[in-house]
Amino acid sequence: MRLCDTDIERYLDDGIIALEPRPSNDKINGATIDVRLGNSFRVFREHSAPYIDLSGPKEEVAAQLESVMSDEILIQDDEAFFLHPGALALATTLESVKLPANIIGWLDGRSSLARLGLMVHVTAHRIDPGWEGKIVLEFYNSGKLPLALRPNMVIGALSFEVLSGEAARPYNRRQDAKYKNQQGAVASRINEDQS
Repeated sequence: MRLCDTDIERYLDDGIIALEPRPSNDKINGATIDVRLGNSFRVFREHSAPYIDLSGPKEEVAAQLESVMSDEILIQDDEAFFLHPGALALATTLESVKLPANIIGWLDGRSSLARLGLMVHVTAHRIDPGWEGKIVLEFYNSGKLPLALRPNMVIGALSFEVLSGEAARPYNRRQDAKYKNQQGAVASRINEDQS
């Protein structure tokens, strides 16, 4: 069952779902809550490696990932991050999210931004039960013009579903969880996948 706006408000008020900073109730619409863009970004330095061999030895994959990913880029609230056509960048939501073991979240990009070519999440829009941290956004500009992205702009919307019961393996209790409590634009950790 997907939560409606009155239930989202109640779950936030009761601390069942936590968003910090907590959005005001006017940012809760029907079945979603608006989330804003944070200040943390990473970009790909594609000139530093000819490819990434995802099936190679873990140490080599880790080295390739390290070589192609920029350090964290922090921009001020009054600055813009420019995403050029055909470019992929990582960013975060301003809000940190905390979900219990019986609720799953879904991130959707904004239609108004998609109509300009901005994909907010290339594929990963599920927020697992037991998740805690900022959501990393996988931006891709499929449009024809550069897009100026500014911290605090509404970047997407979260919706929530109550599961049939508590998950036996929520994200915060998994030993193999690679992105626990992420607060910045964390790069891929695919090299940490279990064999």
